[in-house]
Amino acid sequence: MQFDVVVLTDHRYVAPEKRTQYVENVLLEDRLVAEALQKEGLKVTRVSWDDAAFDWSSTRLAMFRTTWDYFDRFDEFSKWFRTASQQTQFINSKKLIDWNIDKHYLKGLSDAGVTIPKTFFVEKGTQTTLQKAFTQAIDRFGFRKDIFVVKPCVSGAARHTYKIKKEAIADHESIFQQLISQEAMMLQEFQENIVSEGEISMMLFNGEFTHAVLKIAKPGDFRVQDDFGGSVHEYTPSKEQISFAQKVVNAAPELPVYARVDLFKDNDGNWALAELEIFEPELWFRRNPEAAKTLAKSIMNSFFSEKVKI
Repeated sequence: MQFDVVVLTDHRYVAPEKRTQYVENVLLEDRLVAEALQKEGLKVTRVSWDDAAFDWSSTRLAMFRTTWDYFDRFDEFSKWFRTASQQTQFINSKKLIDWNIDKHYLKGLSDAGVTIPKTFFVEKGTQTTLQKAFTQAIDRFGFRKDIFVVKPCVSGAARHTYKIKKEAIADHESIFQQLISQEAMMLQEFQENIVSEGEISMMLFNGEFTHAVLKIAKPGDFRVQDDFGGSVHEYTPSKEQISFAQKVVNAAPELPVYARVDLFKDNDGNWALAELEIFEPELWFRRNPEAAKTLAKSIMNSFFSEKVKI
């Protein structure tokens, strides 16, 4: 059977036996996307990216949605992605995904004039210590000298993300050495305003803003993800914030069909980019189902202009 679009998830969400609220949210978001595409007259199915039985040449497009196990299986995922990209076209494009999947993209956006947190990259296999890396970050970027965050350059859901006070650096040396031997890491200046004011997630389709949410960490934590008890709230952004988000997506190597721009007020009081998510972002369609229709129309216009809507 031939398909127009395959909506990609991971194996945990194909036919889950345990239906927690988290899982229900995943299923709802994917369903809203699939139904919106179907209403545009497209043939749609939903499969796990690692489904060995699926013929990737049988679909015109594949769209990453809830493939949230990729960073735990990155070598396996990368091999599959290279092979599948020779058989079908991805939304967003392979070029964009290759660029966005590694947080080194932040440097490119910074060079393009987008404000980002002060960030110091430590490449895989570098012979250094966490203390030395922090000292270099202070010298090179003017990091505040009492607290910082360490995270992998390829990650999600705050995997191996640590908030570290300078007096506790030695306590994290062992895990840092383990991680740096396997993958590139990054040090970022800790952002006080994310804790006090939260982080804004803004959804854009072909560069046009649709909706936003405000994510707030639970008391005593700095991670805004709901995996760690963070809460999500309705949010109406200002024109300045929308303009910032549009500047971010327009600074990407090509305009993404869908994107989530996470921004916050940095330690200097400027709006800054936390993440640009154009690979497999949570897009909060359950808070704005109409946005799924906007995405479907964007895909229709970008890839299926010859089709007639039914």
